Amino acid sequence: MASTNAKVSNHVPEDIIFSIVSKLPLKSVHRFTCVRKSWTLLFQNPIFMNMFGKNPNDEATLLLNHFDNIDRKWKLYLVSADEEFESKVQLNWPFPFRQNYGPSYPHIVGSAINGILCIYDKQNSSMIVLWNPVTDELTRVPPSRARLLYNEYETLFVIHGFGYDHVNDDYKIIQRIVYFGRYWQSVPSGPFWELYSLRSNSWKKINVDMQERYLLSHGLGVEVYLNGVCYWWGESDDETYVVSFNLSNEMHITTLFPINLHDFIVFDRHLAVLNGHVAMILSYVKKTSPSFNISISVLGEPGVSESWTKLFDVRPLSCFEHPIGSGKKKGNVFFRKDDDELACLDLSTGVVENIGVKAKRNCSQVVVYKESFLSVGGMIN
Repeated sequence: MASTNAKVSNHVPEDIIFSIVSKLPLKSVHRFTCVRKSWTLLFQNPIFMNMFGKNPNDEATLLLNHFDNIDRKWKLYLVSADEEFESKVQLNWPFPFRQNYGPSYPHIVGSAINGILCIYDKQNSSMIVLWNPVTDELTRVPPSRARLLYNEYETLFVIHGFGYDHVNDDYKIIQRIVYFGRYWQSVPSGPFWELYSLRSNSWKKINVDMQERYLLSHGLGVEVYLNGVCYWWGESDDETYVVSFNLSNEMHITTLFPINLHDFIVFDRHLAVLNGHVAMILSYVKKTSPSFNISISVLGEPGVSESWTKLFDVRPLSCFEHPIGSGKKKGNVFFRKDDDELACLDLSTGVVENIGVKAKRNCSQVVVYKESFLSVGGMIN
């Protein structure tokens, strides 16, 4: 066969490179960014990030936020995915929430989205940040104009959700605003709703008439995010409801939850995401029995109360107080026990594993977290 002098190209199409690199673990991809200059911008490329976000190799872990009664500080832990919860790495809170900068009550809104957390201070609702723990990049959310225009009135700002708008490639926060004045003052009309956009880095008033979330639970297990929609639960006239707010079209739907409060002596509710569905976790004691019970139902179709389907009705448990979050696995639910110990209950096996952390009531939360090098402030303006 005659020899040929044809040159073999060493150029690899970009889409093939993206496909290969996107299947690597996060730390490996980060090391590869030093291979060539164009690769240093991999995590700013929306095409690559979309492919990398579907990478099954990078398993999600858990973030545990709780108040340590011994140190009198709020602590944040990255908890490993192993069954025994033996590996816990403490993370430093971002600058505004560090203890040496004054007291704070940090709360993670909803869940981590593309590695980004929305954190606000329950004692100072104007302190809101978007933070990537991996890169430690921080974006401070500017104050609402409602706070600046009417600072002579007492104003209540209540965040109801944080999520990602798939249509407009934007991260958004929704909050409810209520004005209070002295008896001789006529306060501005309200309440009303505002929506923050990371892309424009500003708040805007939206014309919606929605029911507010339940306030007395301190925001723990009240709001969740799933597929471009923020959910929160509330109650009125002995009825429990779940509001679904679409971040793209700014439409909302209210769904009643079928529960008869008169059958319970004490109970707690916790909104969660289980196996790709919005779920309501009930922990209660019946009037006819002193034993503690757990019931989990998932929402089938927003707006249709009959679409709630009960998944679990767990046998009576004597040690659990209330849920604090859900895990990656179906039926993996975290609870605070009556001795303040935090534990994980696998509903499919009934196995209980202690996490090795104690926290008082309404002072702990667990959220699912997947690491990402996505830039927080890269899309501003």
